[in-house]
Amino acid sequence: MAFIDTLRAAEARNQSLLCVGLDPDPARFPANWKNDTSKIFDFCAGIVDATADLVIAFKPQIAYFAAHRAEAQLEQLMAHMRNVAPQVPIILDAKRGDIGSTAEQYAIEAFERYGADAVTLSPFMGFDSVQPYLKYHDKGAFLLCRTSNPGGDDLQAQHLSDIPGKPFLYEHVAALAQGPWNLNGQLGLVVGATYPAEIEAVRRVAPHAPLLIPGVGAQGGDAVATVKAGWREDAPIVVNSSRAILYASSAEDFSAAARREAQKTRALLSAAQQQGLAGPTGM
Repeated sequence: MAFIDTLRAAEARNQSLLCVGLDPDPARFPANWKNDTSKIFDFCAGIVDATADLVIAFKPQIAYFAAHRAEAQLEQLMAHMRNVAPQVPIILDAKRGDIGSTAEQYAIEAFERYGADAVTLSPFMGFDSVQPYLKYHDKGAFLLCRTSNPGGDDLQAQHLSDIPGKPFLYEHVAALAQGPWNLNGQLGLVVGATYPAEIEAVRRVAPHAPLLIPGVGAQGGDAVATVKAGWREDAPIVVNSSRAILYASSAEDFSAAARREAQKTRALLSAAQQQGLAGPTGM
């Protein structure tokens, strides 16, 4: 099954646009596990078990594992997710960006070592830094486009004067992902929930691309504005929340608290989605 089809199936099955980001920080674990890096798998598995029926995807961030020499725990977690929630796609948040044989090795890491269904990539070294991932025809790749951090303006919001219409750089990335780079329909885009107007601009340029949208929750992105700007019936969005769900409680009930927060966020996103379906434009 192609990656975009797995997204659509997960959205329909779980009635959800919510992605739970798995960014384990041992310093924020419950008191009995606090600062214990050996509990990274246990913490993340608890979150997965509590939310697997509520999400369109899970998104483990590789840096949070590698920083604590916990790659083996990440492999264990990937296997656990495939076992308990095989219907939920896994997006490995790695933001890789390199060329040639190095990119091929990163693709092996993401898709063969960890068994991810999709990976996040930086496109700023050009198409040959993306192409090795597209050899895995059933996998997906989300290109950084208009990210949620303020520093994204330094490059992404610059006009390209030598291209007709003088688009912003992020609009040009969106056009490439929708068009000539999208060889097998595998590419999506990362756009931050903190910039709903830019989400709408990206959606105009790339009407069919899946969008991975971080920034809802602790980063302050507006969930309703995000859905209205990005969701379309024929183009899925994956709205990520990490810290607000992971650390909803610092006590032993952390997984139950995570489930409650995930339910609340899913309901908010679903309500906005239904407003779009009922609206005069038929978003």
